[in-house]
Order: sequence, then structure tokens, then C-alpha cells
Amino acid sequence: MRPIIAGMAKQGNVAPSAAQTRARRGYWNLLLAVPLLLLVYPGLYARTTPELFGFPFFYWYQFAVVIATALLTGLVYRLGRFHE
Repeated sequence: MRPIIAGMAKQGNVAPSAAQTRARRGYWNLLLAVPLLLLVYPGLYARTTPELFGFPFFYWYQFAVVIATALLTGLVYRLGRFHE
């Protein structure tokens, strides 16, 4: 394919290919499986003790996982953008 601007032919391929970018970003995306694993087995958290501020473990565990998921999603986004 011929470059639109003649000077671009001298610069070469500066940006990494899409496959390289996806491969590097893929490892950080695996961290997003952690919240899924924390919630996929209800036997882990389907109990009432210990309580936190009067809330049974079942409720505050899920709430904590939601907050941790939001923070983890932000972290994965930043790390993925940083390593592009």
C-alpha cells in the first residue's frame, strides 16, 4: 500500500501492531476474572457470621466485592492504557 504522504515512507512502522497491543493488554484483563471467582461459589460466603456493623457476612461480602471490582476495573484500564 502506498503512503498518502511521501515522508511517511521513511518513518517506518512506529506504532506496535494490533496483535502486539492486544497480547500485552490480555494479561491485565485476566485480573477481571478474580471477582467472578469470588462470587461463583456461594458456599464461600452464604453465611451470617461474622457481622459488620450489624450486616450479615453475606451482604457486606458482596458489597465489598462490588467495590473491589470497580477499583480493579479502573486499575486494569489504567494498566492497559499505560502499556499500549
